[in-house]
Amino acid sequence: MTDIPRSALILGLAGVIPFAWGALTLLWPAAAQWGTATLGPRFVGPYVQLYYGAVILSFMSGVLWGFATKAAGARAATGYALSVVPALWAFFMTGGGPVSAGMNLVFGFAGLLVLDYAFWHWRLAPVWWLRLRGLLTLLVVLCLSVGVFL
Repeated sequence: MTDIPRSALILGLAGVIPFAWGALTLLWPAAAQWGTATLGPRFVGPYVQLYYGAVILSFMSGVLWGFATKAAGARAATGYALSVVPALWAFFMTGGGPVSAGMNLVFGFAGLLVLDYAFWHWRLAPVWWLRLRGLLTLLVVLCLSVGVFL
């Protein structure tokens, strides 16, 4: 991880905090009670994970769009088309209850990692990108799995 820029690593890990907080409030009722009383019910348990997960998938669509601007011709068109998939996935697949929505977010983040690989393979993403995205995806999937499987 030493070749990942420190700021990208720190900010990426900070971006996992809402997922981890959601998992913590699912596992520890006292944290859920405190969070509900202090932050409101939308900011605990699966609610914070699902809402934030949809936001992050949409954000990552923008990141991929930015990578696509480095390409030309058919590769650029493919990049632009693929870049909107995470946002569309979040929009269409996060309804239907917390378990199915959480599972769909797990699939969405796994699919995003495949897209990250494609953009990295095409040399549109930084050389360190896949290491950062692999770590963050693992952490996010673990946190979302608390709400899906426990």
